[in-house]
Order: sequence, then C-alpha cells, then structure tokens
Amino acid sequence: MSVEVRGHVAAGFEGVHDAFVRNFAERAEVGAGFALFVDGRMVVDICGGVVDRVTNEPYNADTLQVVFSTTKGATAACASLLAQRGLLDFDAPVATYWPEFAQAGKHDIPVRWLLCHKAGLPTFDRRMTFDETLVWQPVIDALAAQAPYWAPGTRFGYHAITYGYLVGEVVRRITGTTMGDFWQTEFARPLGLEFFMGLPAALEPRIAPMLAFPITPMTDEARAAAAQTLMGRAISMNGAWPDLATAANTRSYHAAELGAAGGITNARSLARFYAGLIGAIEGGPDRALFDPETIDRAREPQSEGEDVVLSSSGVSMQGRFGLGFSLTGPMQTYGGPGGFGHGGAGGSCGFADPDLGIAGGYVMNQMQINMGGDPRFRALLDASRAAAGR
Repeated sequence: MSVEVRGHVAAGFEGVHDAFVRNFAERAEVGAGFALFVDGRMVVDICGGVVDRVTNEPYNADTLQVVFSTTKGATAACASLLAQRGLLDFDAPVATYWPEFAQAGKHDIPVRWLLCHKAGLPTFDRRMTFDETLVWQPVIDALAAQAPYWAPGTRFGYHAITYGYLVGEVVRRITGTTMGDFWQTEFARPLGLEFFMGLPAALEPRIAPMLAFPITPMTDEARAAAAQTLMGRAISMNGAWPDLATAANTRSYHAAELGAAGGITNARSLARFYAGLIGAIEGGPDRALFDPETIDRAREPQSEGEDVVLSSSGVSMQGRFGLGFSLTGPMQTYGGPGGFGHGGAGGSCGFADPDLGIAGGYVMNQMQINMGGDPRFRALLDASRAAAGR
C-alpha cells in the first residue's frame, strides 16, 4: 500500500524514510511512527498511515499509542535514578523498603531480582477482576502474600505485568509518590516528553486504538490449555485480563499506572527519553540524566538464557536482561552489542546505544506476533545504523 509520510528526515537519512515506507508495503503496517537521535540531535521524526481502517483518520505527530512492555524501560529508569541518588540499593532485600513483601519466604529477595525477572513472581494465585488489578493495592497485597513460583535467583522468567507493580511499589515506598507521578516529575517534564503512566482524561481522544494480532482463532480447548501455562497466567494476571488489545482499548487501562505495560506515548517522546539518558539533547538538559556508571550498571547482564515463563508454552524462548532493560541478544537488538532498551507486545520499541551515540523509538497500532524481534523495527534500526555510519 502507498502511504503518506509526515514529519522530518535530515539529509543523509532518506534510507530510514524508505524503510518506513516499505513496512507499509511489505509488512502490513497500518499506522506508525519512528524517531531517531544521533549524538543528541533528532535526525528522523516521521509518522504515517491511519489510526484505524474504519475512519481512515491520519496517524500523525499528535497521535498517542499504548506501547505495552516498552513501558518497562521507563520504569527501569526510575529505579536506576533512585540508585544513582543513593536512595536505592539494588542488593538490599525488597523488604527493606516494603516490609510486607517478606511474607511467604521472600525476606531475602533483593531488589535486583525484581528488575531482572528472577524473583519468581510472574503472576499470583489470588483471583481478582480486571478493575481490581487497575487500582494498585489489591495486586500489591496479592504479590506481598504470594510464594514464589520457583526458587528466587535460580532461574528467570518474564514478569510481563507484575514487574510494574513490584518495581513501582519499591519506588513508591522510597519516594512517597506513585510511579506515574515520579516518572512525570523526574523524566517526562525535564525532557519534554508526552509519555504517560496514567493518561489524563483530556488526552483520551488522541489515542490510536490497538489493532489485535492477526491470528487464527483458537479452539476453546486450546485457549483453556494456553491460559493455564505460566505464560498465560502471567499475561492475563491469573485470568483477570481479557486479551491485550481489548484491555488496552479501555479508558480504565489508560488511566491506570501500569509500569510494565501501560505506557502511552509517541515515537518522538520515546526516542527523546532514551537519548536523554545517554547524553545532552536538543532543547533539553545540557547533560545526560544518567551518569556513565549508572548506564553501565543498568546494562550489565543479569539474566541470560532460557526464559521459564515464555518457554512454558512449549517453545524454548531465550532472553537477556540487565537491570530492568532488555539487552541486545537472541530475541532483539538495540543497536550494537552494548545497546539496551525494551520492546512491547505487538512490536513497539525504544532503545539507546551509548557506544554508537544513537537512540530511537518506534510505535505502531497494528500488533504482530514476533517473539524474536519485530521485523518492522529491525528494518528501521538497520537503516538508521547505515545512515548514521554506525
């Protein structure tokens, strides 16, 4: 399909524009945005397509998008900033900050294991409604009381939704404010981002709805079996959530402060966030928000190998994580070997590579199943590296 691309492309980065267009022609893109910073300067900021195929409303620079687990990078940054300020010790027990967490034999679990998916708490046994999971405290109480699903620290498994509550509660106990408020104060406002964990109602009309995965319908038996796997329980909060696209297209989801999967932003803000972590940026702070030591600590490998949650569906899945950030590895690339970031269900991704001096963000409304890394993002990243000579 032909697509009108809107936005800015610096001279020499036309190849990124062309890769963006090919995603619509060859990879079933519907509406999307991509932005790229090189050495603190924004060289690409483009969008195109439509918000949905019914209204054909243009997908433009003002469009906002749920980015699912791409949010985890923002939550990880909040924890790293507290550590940089000496307010959080990653090796201290979680119970140091959140005493109730010590229940069910969890008194020795360090904060570090929450961030690298080793805590053994990808879901919980308690049953609750979708609405209950969005008001914070019921989930916090359930996680505090929950016994781990494996011996903490011995293995790792993706905490798809609980990650945001676990890390978010530590942030809340230290700062006295919610994750969403801390994020706005320390990152979104200083960097000039439209990036929300808890969207103001006035901005609701700007959201592009998520378009569900194009999959063959499952039988009732297959669906029931998948729901009982650790992965199925992790992504559904033990059955409380409907499918991701349905959940994400509700006002209650947009309003909730979901630090693992509820971020709402655009490509420009996502790229600007990551660029601001690693260096000074145009129109922003005159230095990186993270010290070099903080960046190195955040991207030091903590978990590598088979992911016991994602592999519970029967297919072995590999992962590689630092302190909350995903690292360049078998499932995804974030620039070069030293790149870090996070992707989200369906395809979105934000990243930075301080060694290459690049940072970027990709958002879209058409979800696709690409557990090994979305080819739309990879095509944009490859073109970006080539254009930047890196």
